[in-house]
Amino acid sequence: MPVIPALPQNLPPGPLVVLERATGAGAWMLALPSHQLTWTAHLAAMLEMTPEQAPPWTNALDVYAPESRACMAAALQRCLADGTAFDEEVQVITARGQRLWMRSLGEALRDDSGAIVQLSGVLKDLTARKRAEQESQSLTMRLATTLASITDAFATLDREGRLTYINRESERLLRAPGTALLGQTLWDALDGNDTGRVHQEILEMLGSGASREFEVFCAIPDRWLELRAYPFAEGVAVYLRDVSDKRQSQEQLLLLQTCIAHLNDIVMITEAGPVDAPGPRIVFVNDAFERQTGYSPAEALGQTPRMLQGQRTQRAELDRIRQALEQARPVRAELINYKKNGEQFWLELDIVPVDYFSRGLTHWVAVARDITERKAAEEEIEHLAFYDTLTQLPNRQLLMDSLRTALSHTGNPDRTGALMFIDLDNFKVLNDTRGHATGDLLLQKVATRLNSCVRLRDTVGRLGGDEFVVLLEDLGDDPPLARKKAEVVAQKILATLSEPCDLSGLDYDGTCSIGITLITQHQKSVGDLLKQADLAMYQAKAAGRNTICFFDPGMQALATANAALTYELRQGLRNQEFVLHYQPQVGPKGFMVGAEALVRWQHPLRGLVFPDSFIPQAEESGLIMPLGKWVLETACAQLARWAACPLTEKFSIAVNVSVRQFRHPEFVEQVMAAIATAGISAHRLKLELTESLLANDMDVTIAKMGTLKDAGVTLSIDDFGIGYSALSYLKHLPLDQLKIDRAFVKDVLSDPNDAAIARTIIGLAQSLGLGVMAEGVETEAQRDFLARHGCHCFQGYLFCKPLPIDELEVFMQGMAKPPEGASGC
Repeated sequence: MPVIPALPQNLPPGPLVVLERATGAGAWMLALPSHQLTWTAHLAAMLEMTPEQAPPWTNALDVYAPESRACMAAALQRCLADGTAFDEEVQVITARGQRLWMRSLGEALRDDSGAIVQLSGVLKDLTARKRAEQESQSLTMRLATTLASITDAFATLDREGRLTYINRESERLLRAPGTALLGQTLWDALDGNDTGRVHQEILEMLGSGASREFEVFCAIPDRWLELRAYPFAEGVAVYLRDVSDKRQSQEQLLLLQTCIAHLNDIVMITEAGPVDAPGPRIVFVNDAFERQTGYSPAEALGQTPRMLQGQRTQRAELDRIRQALEQARPVRAELINYKKNGEQFWLELDIVPVDYFSRGLTHWVAVARDITERKAAEEEIEHLAFYDTLTQLPNRQLLMDSLRTALSHTGNPDRTGALMFIDLDNFKVLNDTRGHATGDLLLQKVATRLNSCVRLRDTVGRLGGDEFVVLLEDLGDDPPLARKKAEVVAQKILATLSEPCDLSGLDYDGTCSIGITLITQHQKSVGDLLKQADLAMYQAKAAGRNTICFFDPGMQALATANAALTYELRQGLRNQEFVLHYQPQVGPKGFMVGAEALVRWQHPLRGLVFPDSFIPQAEESGLIMPLGKWVLETACAQLARWAACPLTEKFSIAVNVSVRQFRHPEFVEQVMAAIATAGISAHRLKLELTESLLANDMDVTIAKMGTLKDAGVTLSIDDFGIGYSALSYLKHLPLDQLKIDRAFVKDVLSDPNDAAIARTIIGLAQSLGLGVMAEGVETEAQRDFLARHGCHCFQGYLFCKPLPIDELEVFMQGMAKPPEGASGC
């Protein structure tokens, strides 16, 4: 290694010292050819040595760090050899082992001959600058790493909007490498539009210095981007994020909100709070909620659905909803709710739980539709199905349901109730004389009055026609006391319905008949109760009307027997078990002039049954119509056979006609058809009409009798004197004969009253120009008495009992033929 002369150790202070201090550098000098190395005190201090500690030249490179020694050795060698100056940044190690970055500068000094006589140089401390550079470089590396790892796209722009940095996410988003993008303006990189929103926003931000955040659709990525731009001294930092999915979700949400807002159905969302009061709070309602309820969203939000409930809201449905909510189950219900103005309306409600982002139950969504009109229609249909349209009372079907309910109570099986059948007396007369409108008005007023006689929990219904039913429930556990309570109500009903009633100007006094049966849960079915009350009601009518009758088992036995008899009568008609017996009728000379046809029932088990045993039930059941028609047709056929025989051609046959048969609209036609079919003379047929026929409907009665009389039929009043005859009407009837009842004939010789009645009837017939016949004549004395007072036609056991036709014809053979043309009756 060449020898470098050292600097003088006592280098005087002066400008060099000042310069060293100002520049932070220390000087050194190597004298040649002695290779003596010297340095300044400032350099020694920098190396944490004293000036006297300057090493010999041979050891001068030891102050450098090992990695810098080769570099410095080469530099010093070149400088010594050819005077090449050097300027290197190297590391040195101080005496205390501290590493410092130094700038090492050196140059050669030549004499006049050009020979190198000295090297001199300085060491300048670069440690602070190097440390700052390293820290800056480290920060830059960390920043670059950070920017590269940002998941959002990030870029920086200069103040003209040109891209100066982009991270990898920006390259992916903008679909181009950084080398192609750097230097472009951001708006060109996004949509190539100098007038677009990106251009406008960036320029405005650079002008104002305020950050911006906005969303814009960009053509080049064909996506919606969110840009967050922050200005700094050199330009703008920009974050770019793809928000297309969010925009689509927002659009879908907006569409959904718009649809929900315009739904006709109410949509309400509540938090999934505790079900107990006050209940979950409302967090959303749609427009339909305000339209339907009158509550604005501001009034509803924060409240609970209880704000819509009221007095008639069904507690049972609310309990059912609550149970479902407690178990986080969906539920459907129909509820009565109330609007803001207090108006009641019906809602059909579907409530479903919502698990928002799998966080568990967070909300309840309720969708409800107004079903008020549907409910009104259902109620109207139900009303039509279960209520009488005229009186608005429960009809038969609803009454049956109420009775079943009354019988099915198990809470107190010993309690007693009562069922009443109420039938208006003579209602048909009012309908027939005043018209159905008046009858309907009476039924409506009766319904109102009946309701006023019972408790709110009792049931008043109409079965149809003029029949009403009252169901009294829970009259106590003591049947005798319950009977008394029912009788009190029944008496109240009798009194109320008998009060005068104004029927559109008609002051009407009506009455009713009431049948009552007691109700317990022990033995009766609904059908039994109805039959028992009905039987008791008919018993009340039979007792004279305007009265009350309680059911007793004897009624049921009688009804059962009558039902059995009706069945047998119907079977007898079908099997042709009925026959006619004939009782002769004789004239003034004792000769037979005709006969009365009397029906008998040839029963397969009981033998010959007389009419008193079956005619009343035939009347009651309506079977008198086919039975009477058969008697009429059979008698006409017999007249036709008699007309072919000289002995009997002048005979007549009398046929009994019941009131119900005569009232039938087609009765006259049936008589005329029977006459025509048999081909007989009408005057040979005598119709014996019961006196009760004259009790009412006289105009109709007179008209029918006139038609029959004009056709030639002979008309007689049977059993005259025991019925309802009104003498003022008698003169208007087209009659041929009065028939004295056997009751007066029987005691005509022993009872002055019967004798007087018989004489009166005979006298009345004579004064009206009518024939008269006595029935039930059994003795010569009875016949003689009647003959003395003007009655010359007879019928009874004195002459002959009723006989079958074959026996009657034998009897007729033994009687003399009457004078020509004489009938006398």
